[in-house]
Amino acid sequence: MTREALLDHLASGATTVCRAWTITRRDGQVLGFTDHDLEVEVDGVPCRADAGMTARVLQQTTGLSVDNTEAYGALSAVSITEADLIAGRFDGAEVRAYLVNWQSPTDFVEQFRGQLGEVTRSGGAFKAELRGLSERLNRPHGMAYTPRCSAVLGDGRCRFDLTQPGYSINAVVDAVSDGRKFVLAEVSGFDERWFEGGRFEILSGAASSLFGVVKNDRLNGGKREIELWQSIGADVASGDRVRLRAGCDKTQTTCRIKFANFLNFRGFPHIPGEDWLASYPVPDRATAGARRVGGSSS
Repeated sequence: MTREALLDHLASGATTVCRAWTITRRDGQVLGFTDHDLEVEVDGVPCRADAGMTARVLQQTTGLSVDNTEAYGALSAVSITEADLIAGRFDGAEVRAYLVNWQSPTDFVEQFRGQLGEVTRSGGAFKAELRGLSERLNRPHGMAYTPRCSAVLGDGRCRFDLTQPGYSINAVVDAVSDGRKFVLAEVSGFDERWFEGGRFEILSGAASSLFGVVKNDRLNGGKREIELWQSIGADVASGDRVRLRAGCDKTQTTCRIKFANFLNFRGFPHIPGEDWLASYPVPDRATAGARRVGGSSS
């Protein structure tokens, strides 16, 4: 990228510039768009000219307030489809906006970088909110002191390796209902409710790369019945392949017995509860968070 060359071109007074956008979905697929009348390749990504995508004037500040803008575009079968928007494939996708010299596409400058926010659809078109990098500063940070673990199973704080044998399995969908109730065949060797709270990933078919969280996991006549908290946004058909990952209820007992990972437990099971803080001594009544010292509770 030659930023200086683009600045020199802008200073010449006679410019040949256009705008371009790239969208990187969470499944790794990259899409490119431009408001020029011909396709332009920016940073190795071909940006299509026939997608009809445009954006409002970008609002940027020098402080910590959130940069924002909106993108508009027509729904099409080759770029952004209504089915993909409904399925959530573009939720949280990374967006980059460029100013490009279309006569020399290697001369460009990145004007915006962020994520897709709320997306609305109407009349064969979509409108997407673009949120800048400073949006992340609005998220709560710090540690929450709770009896249950605050880590996510398998993340950097939990450190548990979910690829170990016995904690995930691939299966084939035998039947599906409402996009959230599934019957799986040939899923043996796991206790009932083993996958509750775990991840349900679609590996093939129209819903490939989408996932949900398991609400109920039951055994019925040699088959496994899985119910998700929310339905998958795309169609899942009989014969599609899926992957089940073990679930965790974030208690110390589950961490110690099911995963043998208590050294990385991120909860505080002995922290006093609200009932303990507001209670008064009553004979023969246990109080949450009490400790026994020398045979008496304190």
